Amino acid sequence: MRALLASLLLLLSAYSYAQGFGEPNRAPFGTAGSGPRFLPVEDAYQLEVEILDAQQVRLYWQIADNYYLYQHRFAFTLHDSAGQTEKVEVELPPALARNDEYFGAVKVYYNSADILLYTQGRPRRATLSVSSQGCADAGLCYPPQKQFFELDFAAGTVRSVTPPAAQPVNQQPTDDTGGIGVLLYMLALAFVGGCILNLMPCVFPILSLKVLSFARSTEHDRHLQSWMYTAGVIASFVLVAAVLITLQQAGSAIGWGFQLQSPGFVIALAYLFVAMGLSLSGLVQLGGNVMNAGSGLAAQGGLSGSFFTGVLAVVVASPCTAPFMGTALGFAITRPPQIGLLVFAALGAGMAAPLLLFSYSGAARKLMPRPGPWMETLKQLLAFPLYGTAIWLLWVAGRQTGVNTMTAALSGALVLAMGLWLWRYGGWRRGLAVACMLATINLGAWRGLDENGSHTAQLAAGKVAWSEQQVAQLRGAGNPVFVDVTADWCITCIANETAVLNTDEMTAAFAAHGVVYMIADWTSYNPAIAALLERHGRTGIPLYLMYPADSSREPLILPQILTKNTVLDALRSVSDKSPEVVGAF
Repeated sequence: MRALLASLLLLLSAYSYAQGFGEPNRAPFGTAGSGPRFLPVEDAYQLEVEILDAQQVRLYWQIADNYYLYQHRFAFTLHDSAGQTEKVEVELPPALARNDEYFGAVKVYYNSADILLYTQGRPRRATLSVSSQGCADAGLCYPPQKQFFELDFAAGTVRSVTPPAAQPVNQQPTDDTGGIGVLLYMLALAFVGGCILNLMPCVFPILSLKVLSFARSTEHDRHLQSWMYTAGVIASFVLVAAVLITLQQAGSAIGWGFQLQSPGFVIALAYLFVAMGLSLSGLVQLGGNVMNAGSGLAAQGGLSGSFFTGVLAVVVASPCTAPFMGTALGFAITRPPQIGLLVFAALGAGMAAPLLLFSYSGAARKLMPRPGPWMETLKQLLAFPLYGTAIWLLWVAGRQTGVNTMTAALSGALVLAMGLWLWRYGGWRRGLAVACMLATINLGAWRGLDENGSHTAQLAAGKVAWSEQQVAQLRGAGNPVFVDVTADWCITCIANETAVLNTDEMTAAFAAHGVVYMIADWTSYNPAIAALLERHGRTGIPLYLMYPADSSREPLILPQILTKNTVLDALRSVSDKSPEVVGAF
C-alpha cells in the first residue's frame, strides 16, 4: 500500500506540474498544443543603452512584431558610485493610444521605443535601473522586467549586470538595502510566522497526529523523530524557495501559494487529503504506525516517516499565510538567493519549533492523558477536518474551471476511495485497484467545456472588480478605494472576509465613509495582480490596500490578519480630507 500511495502521489504531482501555472496562452515560450507560441521576453523587447555625452543616455528598444511596451510602465533610477540617487529627466517619444485589457486607456509603443535620459549631475560612473512591461497582441502580458546597467561616462561604455551586482560597491548597508539588523529582524518575523502556521486548519490535524505519536515513544525515539520532522519541514521550505526564486528570476511573476493557481495541483492535493482521511478513518492502512500521517511515503522505518510528515505539513500549509509571513517573504524574494533561502529556512524552523519543543518538554507532555482507546477515537475524529479540506479544495478547482471539471474531480475522489479499499484485499483485486488509480488520474486531468469558471463575475453587492484604470478613475472622482487582493484558495483571506470585511457593520462603515470596495481575485493567475503585489513588496496574499482619494498620497497597507478596529481606523484616515496618516498598522 505504501508503494501504491507513493506512486499515486508522484503521478498526481507530475500531472499537476505539467499543467503549468496559468492558461496555456500565458506560457512565455508557448505550448505544444494549438495555442499561440510567445517569444522569450528578452527576444520580444531588445534593449540597447548608449551614452551620448556626460549628461545624456539613450535607451532604444527594438520591439518584435505584434508586441508592444506600455509607456506608463517605464521607470528609471540612476545611482552614482557613492550610492546616491541622481536626478534624471526623461524624454519620451510619442506613443499610440490603446484600450488595453489589463490597464484600460493607455499609451503604448510598437516596433521601437527611443527614450532619452538627462542627468542633472555629472557622474563619472553610475548604475542604471530600467523597469518596463510589455504584452503581445495574442493575449500574453509579461510580468514587469527590471534590467541593470553599469555606465562609465568617462569611457563612454555600458555593461549589462545582474541584479545582485547592480548595487554600487561603495554603498553603505542601510535598513532599505538589507543590513544585518534588517536581516535579523526578517528572520525573526519568518520564525514567528512559521510558529503560527501550526495553528492554521491546514496544518493542525497533521501536527496533532505527530504529537499523539509521542505518547507511545521512548525519549530517544521521540527526540530523533522530532529532529527528522524538523529536517523534513526545513528541507521542504528551502526546496519551495529555490523553485520560487528560480522561476521569478526567469521572469515569472509568482508568489507564495503559486501552485494553487493550477487546478491540477489543487485537485491532486484534494485527493491527498481524501487518502489521508480514509487512512485515519480506518478504511485503509497507509502505514504501520497509525499515528504517523506521513509514513505512507516512507519505504521503511519511523524516522523516514517523521521526515515525510514534515514534508506533508509544508505541502498542506501552502494555502495558508500566517501573520508576519508576508513581510518576511516579500523581503526574501527581493534579496540575493542566499538571503532568500535563509529566510525560508527560518520560516521552516519556526514551523517545526513547537513540535521540537514538545518532544523535549516533560511539562508539556504531562498535560496529555495516558495512552488508551481515546487515541484511536481522536485519530478517527481528525479525519473529518481532512475530508472538509478536500471538499473545499474541490470547490476551489470548480471556481477556477467550472462545475463539469469539479464533478469529474469528485468522481475521481470516489474512484480513488474504491481503489484504496480494493488494495487492502490483495490478490487479483490489486489489479482493479491500479486501474482505479489510473482512472482517478484521468478524471483529475479531465477538463470540461466550462474552463473559465464564474468566480470573477460573482461579486457581492457593493463590490467592484479591480483594475488599475478603475482605481485611478475612482480616485480622480474623489472616492477613496479599498482593494482586497484575495483568492478562493487563501484560507487567511476567507477568515478575514468572514470575520471582518463581509460583516454588516463593516459594510455599513464602507458606505458611511464613501469608500469603494474592490476585489482583485488571484484565484487564477493574473499578470496585472502579480504586478500589483510586486509593487508593494509582497510575494503572497492577502494584501489589503486603502487608497485615499488624493492620488498624490500612497495607499495604506493593512496587516494580513484584520480586526474591525484596524479597518475602521483606516477608513477614518482615508475619508479625512487632511493629509495626516494614521500610525503604521
